[in-house]
Amino acid sequence: MPCRIMFVHLKTGYDTDRGPSWIGWVDFSKTWKTAYFQGRTLRRATGFGLFDANFYDVETDEEFWLSGPKRDRSDTRYGPEGPAVEDDAADAYRAFLHGAPLPGRKNGRYGTGHLAAHGRSAPSDGGPAPDRPGRSD
Repeated sequence: MPCRIMFVHLKTGYDTDRGPSWIGWVDFSKTWKTAYFQGRTLRRATGFGLFDANFYDVETDEEFWLSGPKRDRSDTRYGPEGPAVEDDAADAYRAFLHGAPLPGRKNGRYGTGHLAAHGRSAPSDGGPAPDRPGRSD
């Protein structure tokens, strides 16, 4: 299962991109149509006509924007502050800000990044990795 450090921004309930945002590990399904973050199951929203969101929470219908983090830290457009960096992603994110490639994205390839780096494999049911540090369900 692909796993990436991503910028995640909650869109629902906040005026013009002022919702909370995070830099953290996101697990993706093999097809990249489902993302797992902080105990949420987020489905890709392509073709749903959502304004300014590319994923939605399958349980709450809250809308999210997921993208790779930017080295210049310009991830949030209008938010009052930058994203919160999750503890288990901090070292890799800090290295990225100093020029290193993000785990799993070396040479433009999409590997299993975080999972492989910690000697774990994806669960067979396609759900999120069960033993990743900092994961809250």
